Amino acid sequence: MTTRTPFLINRRTLLAGATMAGASLAMPSILRAQDKSLKIGVYGGYFKDSFDNNIFPAFTEASGIAVESVAEPTGEAWLVQLEQAARAGAAPADVSMMSQVAMRKGLSTELWAPLDTSRIANSGDVLPPFIVEYPDGRVAGIGAVAWYITLVTNTDTYPDAPESWQAFWDPANKEKLGLLALVSNSFLLEVTAKTFFGGTDILDTEEGILKVMDKLAELKPNVQLWYRDEAQFEQALKSGEIPMGQYYHDVTGLAAADGFPVRSTFPKEGGISDSGCWAVTKASEKLDLAHEFIDYMTQPEIQALLARKVGTAPVIKRASLDLTDEEFAAVSSEIDPIVPRYDLYVDKADWLNQKWTELIVG
Repeated sequence: MTTRTPFLINRRTLLAGATMAGASLAMPSILRAQDKSLKIGVYGGYFKDSFDNNIFPAFTEASGIAVESVAEPTGEAWLVQLEQAARAGAAPADVSMMSQVAMRKGLSTELWAPLDTSRIANSGDVLPPFIVEYPDGRVAGIGAVAWYITLVTNTDTYPDAPESWQAFWDPANKEKLGLLALVSNSFLLEVTAKTFFGGTDILDTEEGILKVMDKLAELKPNVQLWYRDEAQFEQALKSGEIPMGQYYHDVTGLAAADGFPVRSTFPKEGGISDSGCWAVTKASEKLDLAHEFIDYMTQPEIQALLARKVGTAPVIKRASLDLTDEEFAAVSSEIDPIVPRYDLYVDKADWLNQKWTELIVG
């Protein structure tokens, strides 16, 4: 495990279901005592440290709003806590960074306070996949940060980069793949649909999903590892033991910069774009201040700062950013991404998990 791995794993467990608890303060207690303060929930470890060091102090200086940063439990544990607290009229955090699936599950209980986009100056530049709305069009969440899962290879084994996700199905790659183990975090249904069926519309029906799963099942002989432990796959990729698979673009780029024989490729069908949103619990009494924070976080210069300091992909249009080509390529791509069908993981979670176990990883 490299010295970088702890921050990478802590960043990535944000959707993997690990639990982190506790809170720390981004600013001195004298500021915290002021009326203008916000509790802001972000994922723990390196991710939270980066916000505490690089983002929250600058926001406080610009706005006069003190920040108490809260290390969120990850996955859907935080959603459960927020819903339980809201029923009691309490808010463990005013603003939280939420996964896309958790955002959508919160819609059904009207957990999120609707956001007024007229008070968020750059909301029009936020790319559509990063805005979550109630069925009636009210905005429930605005993109916070994004990241990509791409096709990764060991360059000693594969001197030339593959061009397409189709490489996963190539018989020449028998027992060479490491793939994420869960239907809800691998997004391999979407990859298969876009690669072989012209897009994700085929996933609109259970019949279509089963067709996609049948195609996906064809690559099973090529899979050496269905992984939940990211560190395990990262080590196997670096050593060449498992020389191809799917992994996080920025993590792979850092490993390559450290001298490991690995590369991240955005296939012609696109990398998988995943993200988190800023959302405000309806129990918060600080919706006005929350709008100030979200307005600040969607400014182009702050999105660029996040890319440089936190390693996340911007959620606003590339044209509005001052990132160099090299800085942008380190975290993102201009190839149209594969956008997960988050609705499936809300509406059909149990059925998908059952079929995934039966047909793919069982």
